[in-house]
Amino acid sequence: MSGTKISIDTPAGKVEGMCDEKFAGVVDAFVENFTTRDEVGANVAITIEGETVVDVWGGKKARDGDAWAEDTVSIVFSCTKGATALCAHMLVDQGKLDLNAKVADYWPEYACNGKEETTVAMMLDHSAGVPHVRPKVKDGGYNDYEYMVGLVEKEEAFWVPGTRNGYHGVTFAWTVGELVHRASGKRLGKFFADEVAGPLGFDFWIGTPEAIEPRVADMIPTLPDADAPMTRFTEAVMTDPTSPAHLFLLNGGGFNFNSREAHAAEIGSANGITNGRGLAAMYAPLANGGSLNGVTLVGAETLSRMGRVSMATHDDATLLVPSRFALGFMKSMDNRACGVPDASAIMSDAAFGHVGMGGSIGFADPSNGMSFGYNMNRMGVGILLNDRGQSLIDAAYRSLGYNSNASGCWTV
Repeated sequence: MSGTKISIDTPAGKVEGMCDEKFAGVVDAFVENFTTRDEVGANVAITIEGETVVDVWGGKKARDGDAWAEDTVSIVFSCTKGATALCAHMLVDQGKLDLNAKVADYWPEYACNGKEETTVAMMLDHSAGVPHVRPKVKDGGYNDYEYMVGLVEKEEAFWVPGTRNGYHGVTFAWTVGELVHRASGKRLGKFFADEVAGPLGFDFWIGTPEAIEPRVADMIPTLPDADAPMTRFTEAVMTDPTSPAHLFLLNGGGFNFNSREAHAAEIGSANGITNGRGLAAMYAPLANGGSLNGVTLVGAETLSRMGRVSMATHDDATLLVPSRFALGFMKSMDNRACGVPDASAIMSDAAFGHVGMGGSIGFADPSNGMSFGYNMNRMGVGILLNDRGQSLIDAAYRSLGYNSNASGCWTV
């Protein structure tokens, strides 16, 4: 990477790295996050046509802890779904998985309790009808892959598969993850390591080795603002124990995302460990035709399909806000007018990627050859992005000459 070396003191600690002068606004926004938005530790990285133009990190691994180092990583929660979806699309590209086939063709045990007609595509676009499981998840259940696969395959569909969508916030790990396992013969974490992270040479694990643990920044939870307006999602969580929203947030078997057990598990919806650099590196080939540096992930037809909206709704059955999904990826979502704070993630119309709980994000923008990644350790409230991550995306698009996101997507 060429560019200007960055070394800036902030109230939370030093910001360091490199930045192409064209993207200086991204660094300004990153520093502003530490100055006025209570950022604790973070990394943002951007590539253009496979070349890194921004890679800056800073702050601390904990409020009173060590400095956030260049190689610090953290759990990125649902950004992991992008990695899992990528693995599924690679198998489609290889002819080992058919989006239009029934799930039962690969996973016969799944075909029960109203799920018999579910297709592979429905698993990816959150319309499969298994946004969570109803039985109480045992203590530590998320960390037990076979146990969770068993719960998911026995679950009764919440709706007729394919007729609507509702965010499969955690179950995506086992609906899509087990399809990757069945189609490839490898568990998801190994497939991703062997076929994606390893060949491309970046840090990203779904099932993190113990040797990496000293580099992992613990996540700092946040509590909702007592003065925040009551949303339909919050109301469902608090008052309707049968709702997908309640089950998604509160039926988790006491999942401790800062524990070694959680980091070591294979949860393809929620426990990937990486940083902004790793997220940008994963999406870089997808921003540039499906290949980079001699490594081909998918061909042109598969890549085109990956970025198209597959399922959209005015009322997501889990999140209870409008949502737009490609096959396993989020598209630009603008919910600024619906009265729900931090429920948007605004990119260009061509972009696709995934937000992670608390505010991390990674995405590809093929129209600009751009990939973007941001991770942090202080979690924000809200369903999608908060102002820290969105401000970085906004600065990136302004650096590219875009001038407005009033339409719900960034436009020139």
